[in-house]
Amino acid sequence: PQDAQTIRLAGLQFVSSYAFEAMQKVDVVRLAALSDPELRLLLPCLVRMALCAPADQSQSWAQDKKLILRLLSGVEAVNSIVALLSVDFHALEQDARKEQQLRHKAGGSNGESILVSQLQHGLTLEFEHSDPLRRLRLTLSELLAIMNKVADSNGEFFLKSSELFESPVYLEEVADVLCILQAELPSLLPIVDVAEALLHVRNGDWFLCLLVANVPDSFNEVCRGLIKNGERQDEESVGGRRRTEALRQLCQMNPSQALNIRAMVVEECHLPGLGVALTLDYKPDTADEAVSPLVSYVSGLLLGTNSKVRTWFSMFIRNGQQRKRESSSVLWQMRRQLLLELVAILPRSRSTHVPNDGDMEEEGASGYSGLREEFVVKASALLRLYCALMGIAGLRPTDEEAEQLLQLMTSRPPATPAGVRFVSLSFCKLLAFPTLVSTPEQEQLMVMWLSWMIKEEEYFESAAGVSASFGEMLLLVAMYFHSNQLSSIIELVCSTLGMKIAIKPSSLSKMKTIFTQEIFTEQVVTAHAVRVAVTNNLSANITGFLPIHCIYQLLRSRAFTKHKVSIKDWIYRQLCETTTPIHTQLIPLIDAYINSILTPASKANPEATNQPITEQEILNVFQSSAGVRRQRYSITTQLLILYYILSYEENLLASTKQLALMQRKPKSYSAALMDQIPIKYLVTQAQGLQQELGGLHSALLRLLATNYPHLCLVEDWVCEEEVTGTLPLLRRMMLPSNTCRYTQSQLHQAFQKLPSSSPRLMRILEHLTLLSPGDLIPYAEALTASMALLLEPAVPRRILQTLNKLWMGLNTVMPRRLWVMTVNALQPSAKLLRQQRYTQNDLMVDPLIVLRCDQRVYRCPPLMDIVLHMLNGYLLASKAYLHCHLKETADFDRQNQTVSNLGVPGQPDTPEVTREELKNALLSAQDSAAVQILLEVCLPTSEEQQLGANTESLLRSIRGPLPGKSKQGSLGPRARGKVEDAEQEGGLLSDLREVQCLICCLLHQMFIADPNIAKLVHFQGYPQALLPLTVAGIPSIHICLDFIPELLAQPQLEKQIFAIQLLSYLCTQYALPKSLSVARLAISVMGTLLTVLTRAKRFSFFMPILPCLVAFCQAFPPLYDDVAALLVQVGQVCASDVATKARDIDPLIARLQYLKEKPQGAVAPGGGSSKLSLPQRTAEELGGADPDVQLCYCVEATFMDIISSTLHGL
Repeated sequence: PQDAQTIRLAGLQFVSSYAFEAMQKVDVVRLAALSDPELRLLLPCLVRMALCAPADQSQSWAQDKKLILRLLSGVEAVNSIVALLSVDFHALEQDARKEQQLRHKAGGSNGESILVSQLQHGLTLEFEHSDPLRRLRLTLSELLAIMNKVADSNGEFFLKSSELFESPVYLEEVADVLCILQAELPSLLPIVDVAEALLHVRNGDWFLCLLVANVPDSFNEVCRGLIKNGERQDEESVGGRRRTEALRQLCQMNPSQALNIRAMVVEECHLPGLGVALTLDYKPDTADEAVSPLVSYVSGLLLGTNSKVRTWFSMFIRNGQQRKRESSSVLWQMRRQLLLELVAILPRSRSTHVPNDGDMEEEGASGYSGLREEFVVKASALLRLYCALMGIAGLRPTDEEAEQLLQLMTSRPPATPAGVRFVSLSFCKLLAFPTLVSTPEQEQLMVMWLSWMIKEEEYFESAAGVSASFGEMLLLVAMYFHSNQLSSIIELVCSTLGMKIAIKPSSLSKMKTIFTQEIFTEQVVTAHAVRVAVTNNLSANITGFLPIHCIYQLLRSRAFTKHKVSIKDWIYRQLCETTTPIHTQLIPLIDAYINSILTPASKANPEATNQPITEQEILNVFQSSAGVRRQRYSITTQLLILYYILSYEENLLASTKQLALMQRKPKSYSAALMDQIPIKYLVTQAQGLQQELGGLHSALLRLLATNYPHLCLVEDWVCEEEVTGTLPLLRRMMLPSNTCRYTQSQLHQAFQKLPSSSPRLMRILEHLTLLSPGDLIPYAEALTASMALLLEPAVPRRILQTLNKLWMGLNTVMPRRLWVMTVNALQPSAKLLRQQRYTQNDLMVDPLIVLRCDQRVYRCPPLMDIVLHMLNGYLLASKAYLHCHLKETADFDRQNQTVSNLGVPGQPDTPEVTREELKNALLSAQDSAAVQILLEVCLPTSEEQQLGANTESLLRSIRGPLPGKSKQGSLGPRARGKVEDAEQEGGLLSDLREVQCLICCLLHQMFIADPNIAKLVHFQGYPQALLPLTVAGIPSIHICLDFIPELLAQPQLEKQIFAIQLLSYLCTQYALPKSLSVARLAISVMGTLLTVLTRAKRFSFFMPILPCLVAFCQAFPPLYDDVAALLVQVGQVCASDVATKARDIDPLIARLQYLKEKPQGAVAPGGGSSKLSLPQRTAEELGGADPDVQLCYCVEATFMDIISSTLHGL
């Protein structure tokens, strides 16, 4: 029946695209040119146009209307249409609406009809014998019945058998009636609903085309409605196929809108077959030679970003394959068309022999291309489309399709970038769909093609002018096969094809065998890889698969070491050919290379390692950075080489145990080499290029923090902000040019003529402050060499401060070299005469060399600041140096240690922990020695003491005059006056005070960094005169409260005395609950010691610590009772020992008891003189007196001090 319908439809006259366009534009001339059968189809619209009153009253339309009337006058059928238009349509509409209501009430059954009374004959005969009104009623009744049934069908398709729409004799007349009804009753018969109803009758698409042709402006509305109501998969059902066919006919009638209709299809994800059919029907005005419309459309659906569209179209292909092959199926029409396009571009004559060099000369530079150049892009597009159809949509190719595809894939394109892309796609398609190669002949064809690829790769790369070629991809795949990284191959294939395809690793087994055994043995791979040229100016901007990817994989699989192929030169050349932005593969490549140097490929062959880059090669990269040929190597190359060295050294240390077990000791890079590399300068440069360098800057910082902590000082980073911030930048912008007006020799001469040349030197130094740290580097030698000259008297302070500023600027770019130069310049003059020059290594082994400088530096704050900065740096450097030294030697020494116990039987080898402890002890000794030297520097010299410098003034200014200092008390009024005058004259702004502040800052940092240093230094002790300075000047000294109980428990009296003196100052500075509890403990300890100490020791212990009790009481008044009891106890013990020697001891004890019980009675109510005045005794009398007597008087003096300080505080 379907075939019969097709024949019948074939006999029907459809509206041509020419006629439709004439109707759309109302082109009267075109309409006049139409044949009678074509014109007959458009009569309903033309007659209405001629008869109805027009909205357009222009003269031109009046003329056109006359022409239309003339055109219609010769057509007989016009009369019947005029008769139809003469009917009362208002009454007709009312009857129709009543009928609809009746049907709605009756539940849709075909009972009584208001429109059509009882029919005597069949519909066709009734129609033939009826007048125009009855014809309209018959057609309307039938149409409404179908529309109602469609509304009630819930989307299920049905085909309504209707005589009226099937009788070939009356089709045209029924069409006339239909068009008139829709035009006159648009609210009753919306055109979209009518179109939907017509799909359910035979010849529906013909009626639909006629209806739309007579209302041409409704074309888009009708199409959108039909698509919206359409099926998601149109090929699955009769209704879907009918809808697709109807829409296809509509688009043939109006081809200019076909692509818009196709876009609607994709937007709604309905009727995929229609989209393909419209593409097959589409004939573009200008043919695109590159890619056909079908390939573009299907590729866009499957490879676009819309996953909903991709799934919808994939389902269309999957479902279409399940049905038997039908010529009418749109899917098979599409496949046939694609195959025709594929065959059309296949080479006519295939050259299947592997070309040799002789052939190449004869054939010229065509590269044995069977594929013509103009077809290459088209071929690539077709390959990607077939990949998408097979990989995403699950298309199973027929034998014919598979054979033709293989023929295309193994064809040989010309040497152009497009040719390179085609070969890469073909190769990836072979890997993705190995089932295309099924017969031995096909396998042989593939092997020959792959061999041709390998041979032609180098020629292709040079001829095509591309850096990322398929040669690298071949190598990479070969390496992945050798190392069995099948998932990496799948990833590579998907990224090259640009689509995600599910490839089973098991499907690659055949390809793996061909690759690893026939084409690319591992030895061939490694030998080939080394010969591949490095990528010039390698950066992240160069995409695709590059030689670096292949070398990286071979390094990871240890192929080079296995086959004794040296790769060092290739890596070095590639590192030298890099630029920003950095390629992501470079850092992994360096890491893999370092691993291959240090770790053998197998335990059986410990010598199988790569060679490291030589020191000379490294120097070549860095020497050019300071010389004239600054641009020879890019900053990227220098940073990568720096990363290589630092990472190599770190990995070497980390793997010393394993290397020792294998009796291997790879060479470490020398300290001399490291000294010549401007590490800090390079890292500073990298900081400004973080975006371009990816993760390289952070990796370098990590390595520096581990191996070069002295280059990562926090204060350095803070200083860098001052040097590289906005303000210095603005100041430098004021410079007319980057060049400096003054030369190094002028600077040197100005230094030599000091102090007379001070103004000139100041001018030069001020100008240098405007230069960037990098531009200051040439002046570093001149600035540091003459530093000692600034220690002479009468050098202006401003010169010293400016030099300090310049030094700190240079410190941000060349710290290590600057430090060595500075240490050597500041040596004492005696050493300078001996020309003893220290090296970087000397200073790391013994950081205290920094403090063996000219003594005048200790009273020159700007230079002392520099010395302290260097000391801090070298102490950190020494820690890192000893740590590295320990790791380097430990494991090898243990391996080679045969006699370590010196013949003592049963003694085990010296354990590792002992070495670690020794190192820690050495570092602690070093740190504490530095602290002790610095504390010693804080003490005033004899000259300064004569001038009246006083270390206690800092603390005195905080807590008032310290009571109980008998030595001060013994000074005469004249001497005391001198001190006060000196203090007023110098105030706090003396060189000594400034140096003390700088030292206290450094000690504060050291104590925070390692609290154990604070503990060690205080267990060692230092002059009591420094305690006011350290307690007030070092904020972190409060941590001493934690270990004072431990210090009090020491057996040495000196340590106990120092602990109590320290505690007295801490209590005054930090009056905290913790201080109170430690003070209670100290008083308790003093009470205990009183009972056990001998007479001599008692005197030496209590004389220095009794004044401390005043501070305890001043800080914590609740301790008064305990202190008073202790003082009475001390007095009693002493009194008992001297009872027979001195008469006035008993009255003394009585006075003490009285003071303890009534301290307020000791002072007059008005704050006047003491009631119990102490007899005045000279120092000579006290000194010559018995120790116990002296102690008694000291106890009494302490009592009085406590009372007076308490009342003074009130």
